[in-house]
Amino acid sequence: MKPHFKQIVIVILSIFLLSCSSDDSASKTPVTPILPVTPPATQVPTTPINNSIKYLALGDSYTIGQSVCETCRFPEQLKSNLKAIYPQTDFSLKIIATTGWTTSNLISAINTQNPDSNYDLVTLLIGVNNQFQRMDFSVYQKEFPELLTKAISLAKGDKKNVIVLSIPDYAYTPFAANYSEANRMKISNELDQYNTFAENTCINKGVVFISITDITRQGLSNSNLVASDGLHPSELAYKMFIGRIFPQVKMILQD
Repeated sequence: MKPHFKQIVIVILSIFLLSCSSDDSASKTPVTPILPVTPPATQVPTTPINNSIKYLALGDSYTIGQSVCETCRFPEQLKSNLKAIYPQTDFSLKIIATTGWTTSNLISAINTQNPDSNYDLVTLLIGVNNQFQRMDFSVYQKEFPELLTKAISLAKGDKKNVIVLSIPDYAYTPFAANYSEANRMKISNELDQYNTFAENTCINKGVVFISITDITRQGLSNSNLVASDGLHPSELAYKMFIGRIFPQVKMILQD
């Protein structure tokens, strides 16, 4: 075989062998399969609560549920809603409230009844009758902080177990519909003053304050929010109160 021809054959064989080697290497290279990504299952943690929960509701007609059925008032609705999601827990409810009570009346009633100081939850809604009876605002300034301190002591001394609700606005009810515009505005402004003081007191004490006044200010545009007496909130209005209270109550009981 001629030298020149040998060189050509060697070159061709070399190219062929390199090609085979490259193909063989490629075939041996491990391939990582692309697997579909499955997101982790999201589970809502369920925090157990005590087997027995004691709830104390302090207030006036808005707590006792004037002109609505017994199970329609907001403390009873709250208890019912809690029972629905915690069926294994025994819920007891005590109400210290009467239509027409002022802060002075509520203080006197608490002192007379002398309830235990072991409540897991205490709600407080008071002040409309101070305004309605034209009591000097200084009475509320003195007595609301006293009531808040008392509510905390009744809630096992834990401020986190207390919720204060703002005062509803009766200027937006059929009862006050015939009042002059100036008089209705005066009522609303005075109740705003009461609620602002209560909220600031709660902030200073580290207590939760929940405003529901705006719900009651829909009373003239939505008659379903007013009870049959034309003055107090209806079952539906109280249900809307619960919509705002309930998340905070669950946090309290799960803490």
